[in-house]
Amino acid sequence: MKSLTIKFKLVYATIFIFIMSSLGINATAQDKSITTYQYRHVPDDKVAEFVKRETTYWSKVADKAIKDKKMNFWALLEKVGGYDLPNSSNFLFVNTFPDIDQIGDVFNNVEDVAGVKWSEMETSSMSTTTSQFFLNNRDWAQAANAKPGEDFNYIVMNYHNTDYADSLIRLEKKYWMPFIQSAMDKGQTKQLAWGNAVVLAPRGDNIKFTTVSYDLFKNLRDALMPDWDAKTVFPTKGLTMINKISLNRPGIAVYRIVKVVSDN
Repeated sequence: MKSLTIKFKLVYATIFIFIMSSLGINATAQDKSITTYQYRHVPDDKVAEFVKRETTYWSKVADKAIKDKKMNFWALLEKVGGYDLPNSSNFLFVNTFPDIDQIGDVFNNVEDVAGVKWSEMETSSMSTTTSQFFLNNRDWAQAANAKPGEDFNYIVMNYHNTDYADSLIRLEKKYWMPFIQSAMDKGQTKQLAWGNAVVLAPRGDNIKFTTVSYDLFKNLRDALMPDWDAKTVFPTKGLTMINKISLNRPGIAVYRIVKVVSDN
């Protein structure tokens, strides 16, 4: 089991080479960073042990990788609500690596880093990976007074489907990013941060999103029912252009941020 897990993680590097050479998504030749979204289903009776192992042991592995500059970000998110719960994912891992070619180094000697045997830290046997995506992070905006460690507790994932992924990202950067930055700084919304990313793989007719944007909030109420100041002026022109190239309404999922390890 251990060797299979390590081999599974090492396959990221090979896939990345294929992604960057075959997809028509703009990226510089020098940019090797990549973010992975891994969705897991964990049965109810395994959730407590799963969370314990990930936050106690695997967060240590991530922390060392970040200190060694082999990783930028590691997060464990737990879905709030959902549909078809017995057959869908209820946890999401978000990992960012500065250089995909060095990803294998992250998972070397994990037992020594965690301080326990593999059998005490592994979570593969108590969970099922339902899907995995490779993305390239693009833009980020954060409220001037935000305190990530205290304020970033819930995240709303918005899954956008378009045939023009780079165009949608550019429109968000031009119209939505400056708007949401200003609105957050002025206190016109309870939202505290925003970001977006483009999906590298998998892509195809059966994949229902090609870009992702995410909104961060302090509490669940604000995440589920975001309020706006009555004087807020929305970027109507930009939103209209985004809607024109969107194939349908974005899918939305809300997650509780269980634990984050980052280089910030």
